[in-house]
Amino acid sequence: MLEREVVVETFRASGPGGQHRNVTDSAVRLVHLPSGVRVVAADSRSQHRNRATAFERLIRRLRILNRIPKPRVQTRMPQPAIERRLAEKKRRQMAKRLRAGVRVREE
Repeated sequence: MLEREVVVETFRASGPGGQHRNVTDSAVRLVHLPSGVRVVAADSRSQHRNRATAFERLIRRLRILNRIPKPRVQTRMPQPAIERRLAEKKRRQMAKRLRAGVRVREE
């Protein structure tokens, strides 16, 4: 079924591989028409192997795109944790006040 929704293009692969690779159209590009996803495989000198690799990559990419993330369930902070946080804020506030020093009023 996936093969009916895909446009298969073959082209000449670039890079190392010798004379045989420069002459044959062994690279495969698949374009999934409904989603617009493009996948390229030019790993092997064999067009059949590249085609199989490209289909595997396309299936993997489509699975990632179709995955529905689980909704995040917000948790409530326990009361003791809230109290600890507020107590720490009070201690910090006091330390900063004491660090400021004593102000002398001029009259």
